[in-house]
Amino acid sequence: MDPTSTLAALDPDILRGLHGRSLLLTRDWTTPEIDTLLAVASRLEAADRAGRPLDLLRNELGYALFFDNSTRTRSAWAGGCARLGMHPVIVDGSSTQVEHGETATETGAMLGMNAHALGIRHDLILGEGNRFMREVKRGIDDYLAATGDARKVPVVNLQCDVDHPTQTLADLMWLRERFPEGLKGRKIAVSWAYSPSYAKPLSVPQGLAMLLTRFGAHVTLAHPEGYRLMEDTLESARAAARVSGGSFTEASAMDDAFAGADAVYPKSWGPYDLMLERVAANRARDKAKMAEIEARALARNAAHRDWICDERRMALTRGGDALYLHCLPADIGAEVAPAVMERHRVNVAREANKKVHVIMALLAVAKVPDLAHRLEGLAR
Repeated sequence: MDPTSTLAALDPDILRGLHGRSLLLTRDWTTPEIDTLLAVASRLEAADRAGRPLDLLRNELGYALFFDNSTRTRSAWAGGCARLGMHPVIVDGSSTQVEHGETATETGAMLGMNAHALGIRHDLILGEGNRFMREVKRGIDDYLAATGDARKVPVVNLQCDVDHPTQTLADLMWLRERFPEGLKGRKIAVSWAYSPSYAKPLSVPQGLAMLLTRFGAHVTLAHPEGYRLMEDTLESARAAARVSGGSFTEASAMDDAFAGADAVYPKSWGPYDLMLERVAANRARDKAKMAEIEARALARNAAHRDWICDERRMALTRGGDALYLHCLPADIGAEVAPAVMERHRVNVAREANKKVHVIMALLAVAKVPDLAHRLEGLAR
């Protein structure tokens, strides 16, 4: 998709409606709002690549809390904030006062005093991450209202237990670039794959299922028995497919998902029942129990070592070489064969880099008044 062609897609009414908005789940936003966001991201990407200054939010503070490990999302947050002229500050969530009993609402109020935007990753415990983000947002909003402060302080979900919006929006942006005619009618395989490293969150496959089905894609979700996803996210995917004319199906064999696919996204996640067990162990702060659950999850994963994206499975796809996607880091030799990864090494790097511009767009639409006019200036 030619980024310079996207300005016409910017509806001023939609942009006004996005001013001050947080993104906590992609399903909270309408499809036209997502289209507008990605149009902004494309324009910012084009200006960034052209070397134009993008300091739309000069001298503001972009704070981020990470309650889980991250390399790419931390880098994307820092890079996106810095390009907009903000000062990014990234901290380990375990070093906050949350560890000492401070509520999420109190944390929001404290950060809302000084931060101009807040990113949060809280993804490992089902039922807790997205709720935490919403409570933080309530704390920020309550503080701003109580003090008569007119600042806009959006909260950006940098991955929770339900969704990974900046990742899946980056994936969508990359897919649209590779398939400029659109995703309607395209088959996309979202499949579990073996990983020996750790029991990964459910949020990436859930987010992909909820988002890609909104654009007419035929999404097939494949996983072994015991690796189901949260039912409300799957119902969102089914409902989105009904509206868009796409489809959402589930399969118990990786080959079925890959057969005839235009794009494949093989990605590990933890067994659902053990992910639920984490909840009680986390609340009890029982580190020994958490470690024992993790060991059982990895042992369960090891029973499915044959779930790998290899040359044989890629040959099943449309044309024998579908577009390979991954949120990275991929477990090479487990989730994906080395030869497949090497062939798509540049592709997945370009996919990952879209996240910087998605984050920039989220901050810009939430915080920059008269954004369409400012973007016109960037194009000259």
